[in-house]
Amino acid sequence: MPIHVHEHCLKMATREDGTPWWAAFPLPKSTVVKISPAEVLELLEQQDQEKPHDFLIVDARRSDCTGGTVTSALNLPAHSFYPTRKMLYDLCKQAGIKKIIFYCGSSNGRGPRCAAWMQDYINEVGGGDIESQVMAGGIRGWVQVYGGRMMDGYDEKAWQQQKIESG
Repeated sequence: MPIHVHEHCLKMATREDGTPWWAAFPLPKSTVVKISPAEVLELLEQQDQEKPHDFLIVDARRSDCTGGTVTSALNLPAHSFYPTRKMLYDLCKQAGIKKIIFYCGSSNGRGPRCAAWMQDYINEVGGGDIESQVMAGGIRGWVQVYGGRMMDGYDEKAWQQQKIESG
């Protein structure tokens, strides 16, 4: 029997004792700037292959990332992200990254929470030359508009199955 998407998300949102996965971490203080999938696509299409990116895309999903990721996205699951903020910041600073774009399934939970935690850290260390954002609509919104365009590991069957299970 297949797991419905919303049941799966509920399981992902709680620990074994029933508390939310994020309860062990502080509430984010920052309000995160949203970036549209169209703006992310434009960034990807305009990147110069000769020069490094000045943006980083972070997929905050855990085991629900079947179907593919936005091209070049780094998978940093939300449940383990908070303790790694400093390392990610240091790496982005060294690489000249100006924008860190987070997303999850629909960018209603994990993606915005991680983006806010990252922005909190950036604000704490005075790293105003880096901004943390969240991609509106998440990967589902991306696939709805662009299908497999600019995706790594795109699996059309996985997206069709998700539509069936959630619909």
